Amino acid sequence: MTATAPAAPARPADTPPPVPLPPRRRGTELGLLVGAVFISVCGYLAVGAATGHAVPAGAAKYGAGLGALALLAHLAVRLRAPYADPLLLPIAVLLNGLGLVLIFRLDLETPGKHAAPAQLVWSTVGVGLFTGVVVLLRDHRALQKRASLCAALALLLMVAPILFPAVNGAKIWIRVAGLSLQPGEFAKVLITVFFAAYLAANRSALDVTGRTVWSLRVPTGRVLGPVVAIWLVSVGVLVLERDLGTSLLFFGIFVVLLYVATGRVGWLAAGLLLAAAGAAAVATLEPHVHGRVADWLHPFAGITAGEGPGQLAQSLFAFAAGGLLGTGLGQGDSQLIGFAMKSDFVLATFGEELGLAGLTALFVLYALLVGCGFRAALGIREPFGGLLAVGLAALPAVQVFVIAGGVMGLIPLTGMAMPFLAQGGSSVVTNWIIVALLARISDRARAPEREPAACQEPENRREPETRR
Repeated sequence: MTATAPAAPARPADTPPPVPLPPRRRGTELGLLVGAVFISVCGYLAVGAATGHAVPAGAAKYGAGLGALALLAHLAVRLRAPYADPLLLPIAVLLNGLGLVLIFRLDLETPGKHAAPAQLVWSTVGVGLFTGVVVLLRDHRALQKRASLCAALALLLMVAPILFPAVNGAKIWIRVAGLSLQPGEFAKVLITVFFAAYLAANRSALDVTGRTVWSLRVPTGRVLGPVVAIWLVSVGVLVLERDLGTSLLFFGIFVVLLYVATGRVGWLAAGLLLAAAGAAAVATLEPHVHGRVADWLHPFAGITAGEGPGQLAQSLFAFAAGGLLGTGLGQGDSQLIGFAMKSDFVLATFGEELGLAGLTALFVLYALLVGCGFRAALGIREPFGGLLAVGLAALPAVQVFVIAGGVMGLIPLTGMAMPFLAQGGSSVVTNWIIVALLARISDRARAPEREPAACQEPENRREPETRR
């Protein structure tokens, strides 16, 4: 007789099939990190070969240091946020590594003012804070309970630079014992947390209360008043400090979150009109801003007057010299731009030495970073996390648009720092905190329901889905 195999136990008809767990993609993240570090080290070697025809003396230390930072951040994500988006960390490491390469390259043009070592230290601090946020912040919703504290801290940080002297026409720096900080960089994250928390708590009231003005429902002052008051105070302080770039950033984040919370396109149109009116008024009344607008309208006026090209003109010349493929790392003339070549105009160096192809790849990286934040917002099931992810992703998006537009002569210059790329300790640390918060939100969005966060709300208290 032929033996028959035992039949598999029958599954009850009402028992659903097991749901497969989503992939964690930590191996993918590690592979991308190796590629990001490799590309950065190759850039460092290319600069040394082009300028000194030899391998730079600190190439091994640079590669080891960047690799160690990437590994530390990866271990934190692997242990504490295993379902986080695998693209977030590699993109941040690559952008930070390219920024270090560019600053090292520009240091060769300013022998007495080396900024790359300090930038590496600030990058280490940023990765340390990234690790701390991922490890200690187990649930992003803990920030919602501290929204008022975040708003108070943000206002305090923005007021502090008023007590210090202006730098390049703006009071945005705190300088103590040779250490300089830009508090507005940290304040933008805190303000975004407050906006997201308040709009999430009052989303229903924003949608159904108020009057209709030109087919746009305007909420009552009782509902919208507190968040508008915080925004007006913050923008007013920044105007007094002549930090108009951060003022524009805050306004953009406020309008974007208001649109996402209500789903009404009219808020975007109203925001654009108000931004244009405010920019026109400030450009007329503020001499510092008026000068930047004049440079934008007539970038070659200095050449015509026999005074030589200004910074914006030199930036346009750099982009033109780069062409399609660029002159090569270390083979450009970006030192002609002047004192802001490592900060405001670092993108001009990138365009000159890597060309249109390099700029396209850079903007794709930023677009992927922003897209990861939006994808986390779509996957999260509660309104605060969705609004916070959108706001955090919109921060680098608005910055890149404003900075690239100013350096390329599309809009007036505002003086903000290119995320991860430009010199600035406060900026790079803040950007690492933004990536850490996005990693935490994306981990919650992609994690299976059977592995809820530690402080997950009961099912019957879950907020309703966003109205389409």
